[in-house]
Amino acid sequence: MFERSRRGEHALLIQPHAGGPPDEAVVEEFAELARSAGATVATLVNARIDRPNPATLIGSGKLEEVKAAADASGADLVLVNHALSPGQERNLEKALQRRVVDRTGLILDIFSQRARSAEGKLQVELAQLRHMATRLVRGWTHLERQRGGSIGLRGPGETQLETDRRLLQKRVEQLSRRLDKVEVQRTQMRRARVRREVPRIALVGYTNAGKSTLFNALTGADAYAADKLFATLDPTVRRIELPGGHAAIADTVGFVRDLPHELVAAFRSTLSEARDADLLLHVIDAADPLREERIAQVDAVLAEVGAGDIPQLRVYNKIDRLGAPDAGADGESAAGEGGPARAIEPRHDRPDGDHADAMTRERVWISARDGLGLDLLRNAIAGRLGLRRIVAQIRLPTSAGRLRARLHALDAVRGEEHDGDGWTLAVDLPATDVQRLAAGDDGAPLRGLLEPEAS
Repeated sequence: MFERSRRGEHALLIQPHAGGPPDEAVVEEFAELARSAGATVATLVNARIDRPNPATLIGSGKLEEVKAAADASGADLVLVNHALSPGQERNLEKALQRRVVDRTGLILDIFSQRARSAEGKLQVELAQLRHMATRLVRGWTHLERQRGGSIGLRGPGETQLETDRRLLQKRVEQLSRRLDKVEVQRTQMRRARVRREVPRIALVGYTNAGKSTLFNALTGADAYAADKLFATLDPTVRRIELPGGHAAIADTVGFVRDLPHELVAAFRSTLSEARDADLLLHVIDAADPLREERIAQVDAVLAEVGAGDIPQLRVYNKIDRLGAPDAGADGESAAGEGGPARAIEPRHDRPDGDHADAMTRERVWISARDGLGLDLLRNAIAGRLGLRRIVAQIRLPTSAGRLRARLHALDAVRGEEHDGDGWTLAVDLPATDVQRLAAGDDGAPLRGLLEPEAS
C-alpha cells in the first residue's frame, strides 16, 4: 500500500467512452462535478473502452498514459467518470500511486458537503457507509490478523477486518432506524396536509436549473441557492399563495445523468415529496442547449422513483440569459439555433387540446432570479390545480357549530353576526375547501355556493 495524499484538490479526470469522440456535454458536466466538490481540474484524459478491463477498467497502455499525465500535471487525485468495482479502484490506486474516486464516490463527496439538515446528514452518511462497505478491504488488509494469542489479548478470534465490517453494519442499522423515524414524522406531516386538502406541489428538474431560486421567489423563503451542481439536498416545504387558494410546495434534490441508484434510495424522503405531489413543476434551464436531453433524463428518474404519472407543468427558467430567434409554430423559442436575436419575454404557452400530450405541452417562461413571469406561473399553477375562491355570505343554524368552527380553523371568516337562531358569516375561501366541507353531513349551508358553477 502507498501513503494516500490527504490533499486531493488537484484532479486528473478520466472520461471513458465507447467508440467515436466523447460527448462534450458529458465531459463538461463531469468537470463541473469535480469543481463542485472543490477540486481544481489539472487535465483530462479520454479513454476509449471497447471492452472494459476487469482489473482496471482501462487498458495497460492507457494506464501508462494516465500515469504520465498525472506526473506531468502534478495531479494528486484521479477522478473516473464511471462506476468502479472495489478491485478496479484498488488496482488503479496501486498503479497510479494516487487516490482514485469513481463517479459515485465523487457525487457522495458533494452530497456530504451540501447536506445541512440532520436528516440530510444522516442520509449522506448512510449512503457513504453502504458504498464503503464493499471497499473496506482496500484500506484495512494490513490489519487482518487474529486478535488474541497472548496473555490479556485473548479475544473472540475475529480479524480486524471482520470487526470493522461488524461495526460498520451496526452503524448502518442505527442510521436506518433513525431515518425510518424521520420518515414516519414526514409521513404524518404529509397526511396532515392531505387531511386539510392542501394541494401539494414539488419542484423537480436537472441540477442547477434554478429550482431553489424559484422556490425562494415563490415563497419568500431563504433556501440556499447557488450556481453549482447539487446546491440543495435537504427537502424544504413552504406555503405558497395562489389565485384562488394556497398550496404546499417542496424543493427537491436536483437530478443528474446516471444518478447512482444507492443515492436515489438514500434520498427517499426528498423524492417522496415528488411521489406524493399533486403537481410537479419541472424546472428547465431555458438557456441550456441540451435542455431536451435534460428533460428526458429527469423524466427517466421520475419514472424510476414512481412519480412518472404525476401531472407536470414545465417551467422554462433563466430567460434572462436567453436571446432567441422568432418562436416556432408551437410557441417555443429555439435557443442556440442562430437567427436574429431578440429578448425573451415571460409568457404562458397554453396547450392545444387536440394534442394527446396537451398537458406536457403547457409551459411557462420565467426568470426566477429577476422575478419575471412569476404571476403567470402562479396563475398557471392555480389553473392546473383547479383553484378559485368563493366570497359569499352564508347563514348557519345553531346546530352547525361544528361547521362554523371548521370555517374559523381555515381562517375563512371575514365577518360574523350572531342572533338567537344562529350565525351570519361573511366567508372567503378556496372553492376546493367549499366542495370538501359541503360534502360533509353538516355541509348543507355551503352547497348553494357551488350551484352557479355546476349550472
